[in-house]
Amino acid sequence: VDDAPVVTRAIADRALQLLDVDPVGLDVMDRKYLSLIVGSFGGGPVGIETIAAALSEPRDAIEDIIEPYLIQKGFVQRTPRGRVLTPHAFRHMGLPVHMGQSEPRRDQGRLFAGDEDEG
Repeated sequence: VDDAPVVTRAIADRALQLLDVDPVGLDVMDRKYLSLIVGSFGGGPVGIETIAAALSEPRDAIEDIIEPYLIQKGFVQRTPRGRVLTPHAFRHMGLPVHMGQSEPRRDQGRLFAGDEDEG
């Protein structure tokens, strides 16, 4: 990088800045993915085919390149209903946590009228 004989922290930081990688390691495509799910789908759930179409990227590229790091870092969860952003993702983006999708709801009713809490 810049023909430096030794890569210092300053050189590495500059390289990451030039590549538009943020302090937690997210690049432009990672941020586009997160922004899409927040802006268009309220944090999810949203299916992978919909994400692929909206980003104009092949499904395989999203599943093999973009999502693994986001899942590993705790920004995204894969659920049977689709991808959902976690509270960590909302906080990283500077947004209030979207309680309806990312955390379990506490106000759901019981399945049957006779259900009672055990305990």
